[in-house]
Amino acid sequence: MRLLLVEDDTMIGETVLDMLRADHYAVDWVRDGEMADTALRTQTYDLVLLDLGLPRLDGLDVLRSLRARRVLTPVLIATARDSVQQRIAGLDAGADDYVLKPYDLDELLARIRALLRRASGRAEPVYEHKGVSINPATREVMVDGQPVVLSAREWSVLEPLLARPGMVLSRAQLEEKLYSWKDEISSDAVEVYIHGLRKKLGPELILNVRGVGYMVPKS
Repeated sequence: MRLLLVEDDTMIGETVLDMLRADHYAVDWVRDGEMADTALRTQTYDLVLLDLGLPRLDGLDVLRSLRARRVLTPVLIATARDSVQQRIAGLDAGADDYVLKPYDLDELLARIRALLRRASGRAEPVYEHKGVSINPATREVMVDGQPVVLSAREWSVLEPLLARPGMVLSRAQLEEKLYSWKDEISSDAVEVYIHGLRKKLGPELILNVRGVGYMVPKS
């Protein structure tokens, strides 16, 4: 999953960036509102972690602009603005959830997982399909009740496919979930990870849709 971190405090930004990457998220980090607005106009993200008190363009304005374009990307506001009215303003502007600084990092990860789960149309915390189950909270993968070890990149390919059976994702869409701006992209990376997943999870779990991309079939 690819996240946009919008945070102008260097210490907080570095801490959250390291935490998210350690949890296998691809993350782009910007430090002001104008850069955030540009990133959201030119890239596709699975979730935005948005500070409100930003230089150049306020976080609420970034959020209002995003929702005015009818972009449905989940937005989790993380801010030190702790008055009830400010929280109401953020939620009414289109935020999906709110966490106050200083926040507990484990709680932050749990809120991110909950928003991603909701965005995929799921309520259950564990995804199960055709004998394969994955737990985003623990990163555990089971096949017919037996644990399977995946690499971080294999997980990043499998999770969005298994979260929405029947949805086709192109190679470019999967690459967006694998890499942040600074990562070097291999031209055949997605194919390599799909091949690895088929060897570990079974050849029929992920199907090619000729000329379009890949999908986990609904049944």
